[in-house]
Amino acid sequence: MAEPKPPLDLDGIDAATRAGILVEALPYIQAFAGRTVVIKLGGSALVDPALARTFAADVVLLRAVGIKPVVVHGGGPQIGAHLARLGKDSEFREGLRVTDAETLDVARMVLAGQVGRSIVSAVNQHQTVAVGLSGEDAGLITAVQRDPALGYVGDVVGVDRTILDTLLDRSFIPVISTIGADATGQAFNINADSAAIAVAESLDAEKLIYLTDVPGVLTDVDAPGSLISRLSVARARLLIAEGVIAGGMIPKVEATLAAVEGGVGSSHILDGRIPHVVLLELLTDEGVGTMVTRNAGGPS
Repeated sequence: MAEPKPPLDLDGIDAATRAGILVEALPYIQAFAGRTVVIKLGGSALVDPALARTFAADVVLLRAVGIKPVVVHGGGPQIGAHLARLGKDSEFREGLRVTDAETLDVARMVLAGQVGRSIVSAVNQHQTVAVGLSGEDAGLITAVQRDPALGYVGDVVGVDRTILDTLLDRSFIPVISTIGADATGQAFNINADSAAIAVAESLDAEKLIYLTDVPGVLTDVDAPGSLISRLSVARARLLIAEGVIAGGMIPKVEATLAAVEGGVGSSHILDGRIPHVVLLELLTDEGVGTMVTRNAGGPS
């Protein structure tokens, strides 16, 4: 796996160069102003306090220049750690945590009460604009049970964007914990990648960004220079068929494909270990991750 790039260091940059950085960002700011960007937060940015702080600064800056960020987060490691402290083993089937009633209670508490609150707090230290939500709030995420063998694990069947529109229209930043509920009020634990896709589609988002622990799609996993910066749906499927995209990268890429095929303008796989990676990808000419679009000439 490629090592993360070093942090962006502005301390030794002169005023003219700093001005150039701002000028480079200007057309992107103009292009994305008023557009919604959904960011699925996971991996290192959820456990590294320094990365959490830089991520919080990024979303506040996006809001300040007129972009509408929405954060969707998971918290699998935190749920597992809390279950371990309770002496309860975690069981997985096909990559999903088997969720009995006790595990569901822990997931609701950890996602909304611990992980979500920490993200809200980090953002609000810059400006008090973050609002924590569970998918259960205001009927935001409607879910159905995926498989009785998995217990209270759900699939998204609907997103009511009303509460999100209310918050975004007033320039707040929603931070969504991925718990949904069915028509009877029964709660379900939902895969955060899937929830992010559903939220992005419901909001007609310009972009869906996945912050992960990989730099993006590589043609050679041992060669950081083989990063593919732009990838069409057709080429992505070809690379999966040829085995170039393999193993744990397949579900990551499949998630981006589902997003753009569902109407999201573009979807991005970024290395969340890079400080300010969201800004580097969205507001610079080169970008730092892999952008997936419906076709080779899709949006930037």
